[in-house]
Amino acid sequence: MRAAITALFALLLPLQASAFDTSARSAWVYDVGTGTVLLEKNADQQVPPASMSKLMTIYMLFEAVRDGRLQMDTRLPVSTKARQMEGSTMFLNERDRPTVEELIKGIIVLSGNDACVVVAEGLAGTEEAFARQMNDKAKSLGMTQSNFVNSSGWPAPDHLMTAHDLGLLAERLVEDFPELYKYFAITEFPYDDRAPANRFNRNPLLKLGIGADGLKTGHTEEAGYGLVGSAVQGERRVIFVVTGMETEQSRAEEAERIAAWAFRDFTMKEVVPGGETVASLPVWLGSRSQVALTTENGLNVLMPVGAESGVTAEAVFTGPIEAPINKGDRLGTLEIQIPGVGPANVPLVAAEDIAAAGFFGRLKGAAFRLGGEAWQMARQ
Repeated sequence: MRAAITALFALLLPLQASAFDTSARSAWVYDVGTGTVLLEKNADQQVPPASMSKLMTIYMLFEAVRDGRLQMDTRLPVSTKARQMEGSTMFLNERDRPTVEELIKGIIVLSGNDACVVVAEGLAGTEEAFARQMNDKAKSLGMTQSNFVNSSGWPAPDHLMTAHDLGLLAERLVEDFPELYKYFAITEFPYDDRAPANRFNRNPLLKLGIGADGLKTGHTEEAGYGLVGSAVQGERRVIFVVTGMETEQSRAEEAERIAAWAFRDFTMKEVVPGGETVASLPVWLGSRSQVALTTENGLNVLMPVGAESGVTAEAVFTGPIEAPINKGDRLGTLEIQIPGVGPANVPLVAAEDIAAAGFFGRLKGAAFRLGGEAWQMARQ
């Protein structure tokens, strides 16, 4: 049974967000609190992720710290392979024994390829074995279009990710490691005063005052310039991914533009207050003939702003339902259509207890049901 309840939304008509056209090769923008995808462009197209794939190395290192396999002051050896890594490095050598915390900063802030190899060998013995573990972890996280060949994102033909997978990984870093995520906001790390000019975080958003607190940039000739970012304003967190930008400057400008749009053109609205009845469900053989349905905690919805449009909703349930009914029993679903965003489904629960009817009430109900069935048969 469907019960239309569009009247509830008469005062909450949203404004459609203006279309956003990004110059990125691929992009994915996501509101974490509501699970809403705000923008996707070629988001499931595999591309070389460059240093952005270091986020998986960091995830596995964070996991090892959380699980107690490593401590923040654990020191790891540096192999010749690690010392020979090119590109962005911590300038490690075989005499060094960096701590896990230094390696975390070295990967996040300095984008150290050598630090990634140290972590890979420390956790799995070899970088090749670590890459296999990365692929297993990606599958367990739902990253279905990622394939890792190394720990650093160094160019390799089969080292590929998608903007969607990068965004999912960013969300898991935020959600799974709230105590460790703070390292992504560090703006500089002068490891042992080596190459002091290169001690700064390459993330261009961290000092702009827009609430950015992570995550990682990337660049190779093939991949172009990319960024996985996240920012918080008020109670909203937005994750955004851009890849394939032509210059470092265009990457910074596009990421800032996307973040500003995601916060400016979308707003949270209270659609259904907590405890408010949104529909009634017929009750069979109960002390009352109907039970009120409500959302457990009310409902806040992320809505676009910018052009007139309307929100509609329906309460969907199967009824009548037989008593007894306990307050909080899930009895239906509120299906909401939000223009510019898409559908949202929210459980509807019983707002009250409904006891089973007494003997005479059940007898009356049974007689009524039999009479209805007889009438239906007579019609046939």
